[in-house]
Amino acid sequence: MRSISQTTSLLAGAAALAVVLGIGAARAEDPGAAAAYRDIEATLGFVPGFFKAFPESGIAGAWAEFKGVQLNPATKLSVKTKELIGLAVAAQIPCSYCVYFHTAVAKANGASDDEIREAVAMAAISRHWSTVLNGDQIDLATFKSETDAALKFAGEKARKTN
Repeated sequence: MRSISQTTSLLAGAAALAVVLGIGAARAEDPGAAAAYRDIEATLGFVPGFFKAFPESGIAGAWAEFKGVQLNPATKLSVKTKELIGLAVAAQIPCSYCVYFHTAVAKANGASDDEIREAVAMAAISRHWSTVLNGDQIDLATFKSETDAALKFAGEKARKTN
């Protein structure tokens, strides 16, 4: 697994572009926001524009969430898995910014093109069946009971074949 610094190296080119375009450091009146901007810069090499666009009153919390979950390699899910989930959600929202970001970071953390396609396919399958289940107003209690029964059957079948 790649480290946070390797993952964020994808953003290094953007830092150079920021210098060329004359985009300066984020400045903040609020001490918590100023500390967050310093940490963002220390982590990513610069403060991307989308962080600067976030309200100063909430940037410290937004950065803590982003860094503590998404960029954190020590969580229960690998960075690659989290980014594949992010990609699947982004494809459904849809958000072209998020699709680009999550795809790039997933690949930087070892995701193959096949894994990228499979994550997007899973998003499409979930959307498809959600449409059917909700549109046809399938009874939730019955659905849960049938799901549990199918899982029980699959488990018993797997035990018999092993």
